[in-house]
Amino acid sequence: MIFMDLQEKIDLAAKWIRESTNLVIFTGAGCSTGSGLPDYRGPDGLWTRRDKGLPPPKSPPWDQVKPNLVHYAIVELLKMEKLDYLISQNVDGLHAKSGIPFEKLSELHGNLYFMKCLDCGKKMTFEEAGWDKEIWGKGYRTDPVQKGQPTCPHCEGRIISSIVNFGDPLPYDELEESMRRSEKADVFFVIGSSLVVTPAANMPGIAKRNGAKLIILNKGETPYDNVVDLRFDSLIEDVLPPIVEKVSG
Repeated sequence: MIFMDLQEKIDLAAKWIRESTNLVIFTGAGCSTGSGLPDYRGPDGLWTRRDKGLPPPKSPPWDQVKPNLVHYAIVELLKMEKLDYLISQNVDGLHAKSGIPFEKLSELHGNLYFMKCLDCGKKMTFEEAGWDKEIWGKGYRTDPVQKGQPTCPHCEGRIISSIVNFGDPLPYDELEESMRRSEKADVFFVIGSSLVVTPAANMPGIAKRNGAKLIILNKGETPYDNVVDLRFDSLIEDVLPPIVEKVSG
């Protein structure tokens, strides 16, 4: 790891990104705290509060949550043709809302607004599927199949929420694509993840073993802190926008 002050680290990260031809960004819940959503292991995170016997932190209704400057900073890298691929653990759909196209995005833990077919693999919104949550519930994989519930409009297969709950398998195609992109990465930039939920958290190791420079921007420790090339233990909104500005300048 390189030891330097914050501005020097921002400058170096920007230099690596400018020179990169295969930048992969990996995001976790810390990206969405600026939108009012809690993270999991931060000072006021869901698991942190649970371990202290406290109720979960308050957050706005999902339909009122909007992308924040962190999401839009990543979009700027895409516009500059610097972003090769984005891998996210978040289910909030804010990367897609901010303008990241699905062909550049793997949402390894699903997307709150989408269902998927277990047979043909197609994704669709709940509206496109004709799925009314008031009638049919949330549509999780483990929910019992109800008589008359909607089926896939493409192949009539069973449709479920794309959300990956504990014990569910990750979406195969998106996991494979994430691994492939991680292997190709020359810079792998982790933003807002404590990197403890596997197999998603294996991606930085895959990238590092294949020669990528590893940058981690996260408030709090990660299992990769002893092998990282550049480490920011800072607020994301204080670091990412200045990096992107340097890349563009």
